[in-house]
Amino acid sequence: MIKIIAFIKKDIILFIAAVFAFVSMIFVPPGIQYLSYIDYSVPVILFCLMIVVAGVKKLGVFDFLSQKLLAKTKSVKFLTVLLVNCVFVSSMLVTNDVALITFIPITIRLFALSGRKKLIFAVVMETLAANLGSMLTPFGNPQNLYIYSFYRLNMLSFFKYVLPVGAIGYIVIIGLILVSQNGCMEFSLEQKTGPADIKKPLFYYAGLFLLCVTAVMHILDFRICLIIILAATLIVDRKLLKEADYGLLLTFACFFVFVGNLERIDAVKNALSFFLHGRVFLVSVLSSQVISNVPAAIMISHFTTDVRQILLGVNIGGLGTPVASLASLISFKLYSGSEGSAPGKFLGAFTIYNISILLLLSAIFLF
Repeated sequence: MIKIIAFIKKDIILFIAAVFAFVSMIFVPPGIQYLSYIDYSVPVILFCLMIVVAGVKKLGVFDFLSQKLLAKTKSVKFLTVLLVNCVFVSSMLVTNDVALITFIPITIRLFALSGRKKLIFAVVMETLAANLGSMLTPFGNPQNLYIYSFYRLNMLSFFKYVLPVGAIGYIVIIGLILVSQNGCMEFSLEQKTGPADIKKPLFYYAGLFLLCVTAVMHILDFRICLIIILAATLIVDRKLLKEADYGLLLTFACFFVFVGNLERIDAVKNALSFFLHGRVFLVSVLSSQVISNVPAAIMISHFTTDVRQILLGVNIGGLGTPVASLASLISFKLYSGSEGSAPGKFLGAFTIYNISILLLLSAIFLF
């Protein structure tokens, strides 16, 4: 029983998705039609991106860049701006969760040298930056990848929807940092790797990443992308296959089953379609606060054609509660596991800043 509880706590979103899927099976018995529920391109491309990002991270690229960028930093305020920008930009390319997994440990290490002053503020700002930065590309987070594929979007339409909101969110974050209190700090980073160590393999992973991008843009068939990525990984570094987040992929599968079954229950389908009419953005934001924005995107997409409202709803809805975005839970776990952490204070600051920016961006969208 203890092991079961520990497993549930480790991946609560997967557990919720599995419960939803199981309950829906009571009303729609399993059958061959279940195979048609899943948009296979989404988990396949997501898996390929996970492998490529794991390879880049293993090279120590992010550690090397952070060493170079932070070598001459003395100001707490400037350090926070620098780290937030690193997270914001990297989240567009390697997803919000990977950006946080990479930079939050570095942040904790650096701020520990200054008595951990402003650490909570820095981590909260990084979390906001990751969730807002990742909304700016189709592959920045799982919900974008899903919506981009489900609605067959093109890059121009996608950027037209997300760029204004992302830009405003970025300005707000930087503004908050600039008006915060400053301080001095001193630290040094050990040199772990250099350009000569990573140049050739980095070009290799850059090529694989571009391959994934062509699959996202529907230029290359996702199945061909999978075959190439798998073959390359098995030849070069098969250990990377262990680094993929299979829990997230299984979560997608469970929610696909749940939503697919809902669509086959006429009463539920009609009720949801009626309720969502004119309220897609609001429902997307609110449902993200409870079940997280990835499952919210999967559920709502099957009952609306308003791609702009759902896209912005689940991305802005990634702010707010800690469960609104899986990346936010990662931040909380990493901070809480650090020495001298104060989880209560972190949640307080996290909630205040997240709710405030959530309300601001929602107001801008609605009015």
